[in-house]
Amino acid sequence: MSLSPAPSPTPAQRPSALAATLPYAMPHDPNARLLLFAFRRLGAHGLNDAHAAQVMLEAFGESFCRPLLLLRTMMADLARSATCPIAIAPCCCMRMTGAEATVLTIVARAETAPEAARLLLGDLIGVRRPDGVLASITALTQAFADAGRPVTA
Repeated sequence: MSLSPAPSPTPAQRPSALAATLPYAMPHDPNARLLLFAFRRLGAHGLNDAHAAQVMLEAFGESFCRPLLLLRTMMADLARSATCPIAIAPCCCMRMTGAEATVLTIVARAETAPEAARLLLGDLIGVRRPDGVLASITALTQAFADAGRPVTA
């Protein structure tokens, strides 16, 4: 009996490096998708990105200022407090990085399970006491919910 080497996998059977960096599918919740899009835009193009502001205006109407301001605050707090990079995908990408999935989970749990959100946030940004950042995330969560767009994950 002779041993032959295992056949090499076809390209369709090998996971690409891109699939490894984007392991999560887009959320089904349209409010989570809206938040993810604005999060990506502000993360990639800065806090004053006009396209993110336009999307928020279209989604929230005249009351867009509060969620947009709180999203900008959350982004600034994350950038200031994080001791490690937070990976974001391009806006058009239909998959999410692990960090993006974690941010959406934190936003969804900020009011219902604050201790779980606090632990996830601490792990994400590498800080033992992320209470200031969690406060801005909770305010953002409340702004979305008050406008009739609660984020679920």
